[in-house]
Amino acid sequence: MSLFNQRMQALLEDYETLVRKKNSPLPGNNGWFQRYKNPVLTAAHTPLFWRYDLDPEANPFLMERIGMNGVMNAGAIKWNGNYLLVARVEGVDRKSFFAIAESPNGIDNFRFWDYPIVIPENDDPVTNVYDMRLTLHEDGWIYGVFCAERFDGTAEEGDLSKAKASAGIVRTKDMIKWERLPDIESKSQQRNVVLHPEFVEGKYALYTRPQDGFISAGSGLGIGWALVEDMTKAVITEEKIVDRRFYHTIKELKNGEGPAPIKTSKGWLHLAHGVRACAAGLRYVLYLYMTSLEDPSKPIASPGGYFMAPEGEERVGDVSNVLFSNGWIADDDGTVFIYYASSDTRMHVATSTLDRLVDYCFQTPEDGLTSFSSVQALSKQIDKNLRFLERSR
Repeated sequence: MSLFNQRMQALLEDYETLVRKKNSPLPGNNGWFQRYKNPVLTAAHTPLFWRYDLDPEANPFLMERIGMNGVMNAGAIKWNGNYLLVARVEGVDRKSFFAIAESPNGIDNFRFWDYPIVIPENDDPVTNVYDMRLTLHEDGWIYGVFCAERFDGTAEEGDLSKAKASAGIVRTKDMIKWERLPDIESKSQQRNVVLHPEFVEGKYALYTRPQDGFISAGSGLGIGWALVEDMTKAVITEEKIVDRRFYHTIKELKNGEGPAPIKTSKGWLHLAHGVRACAAGLRYVLYLYMTSLEDPSKPIASPGGYFMAPEGEERVGDVSNVLFSNGWIADDDGTVFIYYASSDTRMHVATSTLDRLVDYCFQTPEDGLTSFSSVQALSKQIDKNLRFLERSR
């Protein structure tokens, strides 16, 4: 057997072992969710025929030709009975693109479809695309809203780091053919925009994140809410804040909606990310909140603190100390699959139930915004528990 064929056989065996690896729950949890041992997607999960030229004459050493750096920040949807992730795949050239990976059970055996998604260009070409949120809307379309990043032409000469962001839109009815719509028009930069699944007052509803600049939220006070007449020409003229950011909290620097909210009997369940600055840089965590069924822009439950934060190997990667999620799936039996990325490097899954998540939202104390109020909330629970333990003796 030639050296090429020996290497090919080893690569194929290693790839199949990785993709077929059974995932298992990690021991110990706080009752909110269940983490799993293995990441569900990594750069190594991308197909070999993406990364290698498999022609022995053109690539006699069977070396990678197109390298992949990470797989992260995936939108999610249940489709034809299977679990689909529209993942952000980043090449070693720092360009991201979208690709679909499919699993029969939602926790392992994810395989990428043969080709990445082709996002048609519009009149203003995009340098980089990433972080697509999927919404199956009641109008019958599946919408994907993503960040469209371009160079900021106002940068000083020689400054190649200044960028500007807008929210790009695509839609599909089969997850194969994607129609590009015009970017959302907004007075501010928008990197985290999510489409609500239902019409509100006969209009399309958007969760936004107004920012003064590409990185800084500036005067943007948190997660916004806007109504637009038409997704084929979406123009944001007015925003109100749904979920505010506050000093010395998990969302001090900025916060943003994750995936589209899930409708429950008690209200709309939201997953979001919060960002704060620390000595190690920016720390991204995930948190939950709920809004009213009658008015999805009205908060009705805001549990304090983070719901998920990076642990163990999740803290290490291209951009360390980061958890990010823009995809989850609620099954008919109430199971919720939460797909989250760690450190801009890999994708994980955690599972919970709608009942648990709703209970968490309504029964977890809100952030009182001071140390004194935190001690009060803790003391209240201690008093209650000590009385209970005394009665049970």
